[in-house]
Amino acid sequence: MYLADGLRLPTNWLDYTILALYFVVVLGIGFAARRSVKTSLDFFLSGRSLPAWVTGLAFVAANLGATEILGMAANGAQYGAYTVHWYWIGAVPAMVFLGLVMMPFYYNSKVRSVPEFLLHRFGKSSHLLSSIIFAVSAVLIAGVNLYAMAIVLEALLGWPQWVAIVVAAAFVLVYITVGGLSSAIYNEVLQFFVILAALIPLTIVGLKRVGGWGGISDKLDASKGDSFLSAWQNTGIGSDNPLGANWLTIVLGLGFVMGFGYWTTNFAEVQRALSAKNLSAAKRTPLIAAFPKIFIPAIVVIPGLIALILEPSIGKQGGDFEFNDAIPLLMRDLLPNGVLGIAVTGLLAAFMAGMAANISSFNTVFTTDIWQPYIKPNMPDTHYLKVGRVITAVGVVIGIGTAFIASGFSNIMNYLQTLFSFFNVPLFVVFIIGMFWKRTTGAAGFWGLLSGTVAAMINYFWFYKQGVIGIPSDQGANFVSSIVAFVVGAVVMVVVTMVTKPKPAAELQGLVYGTKSPGVEEAPAEGDDAWYRKPALLGWGALILAALCYVPFSL
Repeated sequence: MYLADGLRLPTNWLDYTILALYFVVVLGIGFAARRSVKTSLDFFLSGRSLPAWVTGLAFVAANLGATEILGMAANGAQYGAYTVHWYWIGAVPAMVFLGLVMMPFYYNSKVRSVPEFLLHRFGKSSHLLSSIIFAVSAVLIAGVNLYAMAIVLEALLGWPQWVAIVVAAAFVLVYITVGGLSSAIYNEVLQFFVILAALIPLTIVGLKRVGGWGGISDKLDASKGDSFLSAWQNTGIGSDNPLGANWLTIVLGLGFVMGFGYWTTNFAEVQRALSAKNLSAAKRTPLIAAFPKIFIPAIVVIPGLIALILEPSIGKQGGDFEFNDAIPLLMRDLLPNGVLGIAVTGLLAAFMAGMAANISSFNTVFTTDIWQPYIKPNMPDTHYLKVGRVITAVGVVIGIGTAFIASGFSNIMNYLQTLFSFFNVPLFVVFIIGMFWKRTTGAAGFWGLLSGTVAAMINYFWFYKQGVIGIPSDQGANFVSSIVAFVVGAVVMVVVTMVTKPKPAAELQGLVYGTKSPGVEEAPAEGDDAWYRKPALLGWGALILAALCYVPFSL
């Protein structure tokens, strides 16, 4: 992901002062959180003590990394209004499902990670395979954030890549190693507001420059056609649109398989909910996060559209700028010093939040799901706390190495969605069938996970890349890969289940829908009976609000 030459920002001492103050605050939060880290549970899950509003904001901020800021703005410039599907179909419904349906399974089972749930439900083979898959995907995605940030800082500020990589990696390493998950979460809350402070002025100034939404509509309708600003036009099967997908692949591939696969099984997100102080707070965590998620397209996708108007050559072959340049272009051309410093800080905060979320989940999975059960079992708790800190440093180093894999993609969102179709979707099919079908066996979980992952890779690297089947775009190929992974994994699970022996019903209590963990009662919502303390109302409210936001983009 190389940004174009000529994107150097006119920063001065005021901008660098703002950036330095942010780094000081980040480290201060890390060292302040250190006092609460006394056990491995404190380090990996904040002692399950955080309030819902903190975990909810951290939940959404953990996703506001390179994916959201550069990737979705690039999608906005490349695909237009079709990008809103990633939010209102590909995110909000899955976040509601996680909060209302899946969090009781996760939280009541007292698991420390998503793979650990598979240990209880399916056994060691599925547990170890899912742990390895997740550990690999976590450092790959952490590397995306780190590499993207280094390239951005090189282009915008003139920092050499190695300086940007070392500085950002060092800060993430210090505050996670010192303060554990609590440090990561409280910094993510700070980063959430810093990111908003960066993107909101950028969007407002950009809208003013192009004449508001009316100006965007007039200019893009003339240059791209009237379907570019409509989320559903030309999505019939066989129709042509910039996204290269039809309504079936959008709803099933993105909305159900890929969206649910990411939001319900990605431990970098679920870990924030598991750190909540009780089940009620854990259920509300993704629901609280769903509300800001609904409105994020306004400050991410719209800037991509604005950049396309201000620089029509963006993304064109032989042009000076790629789609990933959308946000940096606007920062260079629209923001004065001071505000520019806030924007650079917000961009850096986004990358650090994304990297920190994946590194903190990586150290938890490696320590609790690989090291403790299979390499060094039955050791004192202090041993696992030390291993968690050491493996944090290892994860950062590996993330630096994996970062350069992303360089082959002009749109980093395409790369990330490819990873999700490989790793998250097969995990989701194992979870969803195992949670709702008691008969599902341990062998079925293992072979369903393995076959789904392999099927997605075969579809992408052979059928799509080798031209065996024609798919118009990388994103369309990712949607198809997700559907293939889900269908193959589900079929294999059903077949294997039919020829293998299931667990006794007594061992499935609290692990399958309709059963209850012995002796576990849901903690009542603290305080009062206000509507915002009721998960069901929050969930339905988020779905209704997301549906209403779709209306102007569907006409």
